[in-house]
Amino acid sequence: MIKTLARSVREYKASSILTPLFVSMEVVVECIIPFVTAQLISKIQEGCALSVIVKYGLLLVAMALLSLTFGALSGHFCAIAACGFAKNLRHDLYGAVQGYSFSNIDKFSSSSLVTRLTTDVSNVQMAYMMLIRTAVRCPFMLVFALVMVIVISPKMSLAFAIIIPILALGLLLIMKNAHPIFKSVFKKYDALNASVQENVQGMRVVKAFVREAHETKKFKKASDEVAGDFTRAEKILALNNPLMQFCFNALMLSVCFFGSMLIVKSGASALSVPDLSALLTYGAQILMSLMMVSMIIVMVSMSAASAARIAEVLNEQSAIQNPEHPVTRVADGSILFKGVNFRYSQKAEKNALSDINVSIASGETVGIIGGTGAGKTTLIQLISRLYDVNEGSVMVGGVDVREYDLETLRNEVSVVLQKNILFSGTIKENLRWGDPNATEEEMERICRLAQAHEFIERFPDGYDTHIEQGGTNVSGGQKQRLCIARALLKKPKVLILDDSTSAVDTKTDALIRKAFAEEIPDTTKIIIAQRISSVEHADKILVMDGGRIVSAGSHDELLVSSPIYREVYESQTKGGNEE
Repeated sequence: MIKTLARSVREYKASSILTPLFVSMEVVVECIIPFVTAQLISKIQEGCALSVIVKYGLLLVAMALLSLTFGALSGHFCAIAACGFAKNLRHDLYGAVQGYSFSNIDKFSSSSLVTRLTTDVSNVQMAYMMLIRTAVRCPFMLVFALVMVIVISPKMSLAFAIIIPILALGLLLIMKNAHPIFKSVFKKYDALNASVQENVQGMRVVKAFVREAHETKKFKKASDEVAGDFTRAEKILALNNPLMQFCFNALMLSVCFFGSMLIVKSGASALSVPDLSALLTYGAQILMSLMMVSMIIVMVSMSAASAARIAEVLNEQSAIQNPEHPVTRVADGSILFKGVNFRYSQKAEKNALSDINVSIASGETVGIIGGTGAGKTTLIQLISRLYDVNEGSVMVGGVDVREYDLETLRNEVSVVLQKNILFSGTIKENLRWGDPNATEEEMERICRLAQAHEFIERFPDGYDTHIEQGGTNVSGGQKQRLCIARALLKKPKVLILDDSTSAVDTKTDALIRKAFAEEIPDTTKIIIAQRISSVEHADKILVMDGGRIVSAGSHDELLVSSPIYREVYESQTKGGNEE
């Protein structure tokens, strides 16, 4: 896990090294200051001249300024290193998700990925900042202060040797009990984010069905579970402060009591009053260091679960990879399914697609109909290799899709998905997803083809009209036509419409199909539809049921040979009850 996360440090290695370097210098100077102060007090007791006091005073001021400089530099480089590391980590996570296949994305929920990119990265950033600065400072301070204590009085160091292990054991027990809680709480964070995300995306449905109270109750449950886990963790962590105070007071009392006795019995020969003052200072530094260590332990305990979740995403290998020597040209839009069987998971009990054998010539128009769950969308997702088949092969342009460069294949297979997505930005910016270099004339011509130009012109800003996130400020039919135009701008060899004209009227649907036939005759067109009128003029129609192609042929042939097709046709044209 550490090795995986360390790859994201990259250009911030120098800052990550300079931070502990300056911290160690700061600690060395801070540990020398009490020793010099004790010497100054001894000189004053001996009745030294003013010049000696001034010399020691200037030395202490110089050391204080030096400590301040080292501390400021360590803080400066720590901020650069920690923020840069977090930036790279988010970039790497986002890049990893972009490279996932659909099967990889199915493994992680969208809410979980959002939590990992935000909350988890913030936790790891905080932990990294503490590790390269505070976690270096504390051990250095602890070691140097202990060395100075031994130098001043080996006998008095026994008090530190007793108290420090007690505190260390207590902190270890606190961490051991708190860590499992933090490990489980982030899964509940995922559920909380999922509740928010689902509610916001489906707000119109929530209001339409007056389910605000139900959604509020569901969110409250998820929120209460997160709060409950954090409360349990905080109760354990709350023991940290009283334990620290107990050890601090016990150490100070021990040093004062036994130190005073040693001074009195030895006549200040074994230990002097200035030395006792220095011991108290070192004791405070040691316990402060241990207190900071406890804070680091808490932060690391919390961030360890976050780090593991981040590493899980970074280490996930895409199920679909480019071949070693990929094909970088798609010859034409011909498609061949040969003995295809497919299931979404190895654990699935039955195939989503079974025994698929179909040949589509380049330039053909093919319609696909079938009930919900028949496998229509699954079938077309195999063409652009969003999933890989379990058995058999899918060929485009005479080449198995697994042999293509992924970018090449997907640029030539343009899909208008069942759930149309528009991104925030202008209509032009959305259209240029299809072709970043498209001119305004090209966009207008394609929008006329997709029957979108007319309604775009009615907007006050025309093609510069801003689209809200998710396309909430345009109707379903307008959104579908913009998505069709965007897909056409790619000038693909295969165009797939996955029930993407369901929200337009039959007249507009017919005009779109007519424009396709006239304007892109060489492009293979696959149309998934619920309306027979959308596919009846296709060269070939596939009827699917239960993940199989049960019938194939022209409209007239299927009316005779396919009971399913005939039943759908009659239900749409005759109401199904006229007999």
